[in-house]
Amino acid sequence: MKHHATDAHTLAAAYALGALEDDERQAFDAHLQACEACRQEAAEFQATAARLAAAVSQPPPPSAKAQVMAAIGGVRQLPPHLPARAAKPARGGMLRRAAVPLALAASVAAAALGGVAVWQTQNAHDLEQRARQSRQQLDAVSAVLAAPDARTVHGRAANGALTTVVASARQDKAVFTAANIPPPAAGKTYQLWLAHDDTMRPAGFIDHDGTVVLTGSPADASAVGLTLEPAGGSPQPTTKPLLLMPLPA
Repeated sequence: MKHHATDAHTLAAAYALGALEDDERQAFDAHLQACEACRQEAAEFQATAARLAAAVSQPPPPSAKAQVMAAIGGVRQLPPHLPARAAKPARGGMLRRAAVPLALAASVAAAALGGVAVWQTQNAHDLEQRARQSRQQLDAVSAVLAAPDARTVHGRAANGALTTVVASARQDKAVFTAANIPPPAAGKTYQLWLAHDDTMRPAGFIDHDGTVVLTGSPADASAVGLTLEPAGGSPQPTTKPLLLMPLPA
């Protein structure tokens, strides 16, 4: 990605995401030697990018192992494929002994792969849908992080959650991520808000450690809020904010 910014200070986010050309990266590396502010900002973007990537990753379903193990028993094992060459009589015994662990390894591998294939076929639609949603979320998050004017702030909610907000005026979007957030009580959900003067406008939900692009425009907002609301959310906050963090300037 070629950038044409005249101010090196605007390249911290792209640098942290590895989106600079080689010559740009070399120039920015040299700039970092003399600019403490950019060193700190680039380090914050790198830490945030790592947390965002971890937050949107998709672990395999808990049932995957059980399904694979159950399928193994019903998959026909294939014989090992051995090279078609004659063995010297004197080494025949040694070759036969060597073939035993190879045959076992090949059988186990074939059975395991067969089980995985069965599981993948049964869950292909769900996996494809999850992958598509993950790609869309990653694309939206990356667009904000890679914006030349992206700015970031970090905070801590009253419940101990570690939070980060990255905002871009050019994209007119803001990304919120939370780590170490306690699970909400039964019938409750964490709701996000954008503070516009004295009005709190709904900006989405976050159920667990993760990352979301806030709904609504942060252009005129002054802060991001986090509250614990009844399941399904509320049109206005019904509890004291766990977090009210100013948007990055």
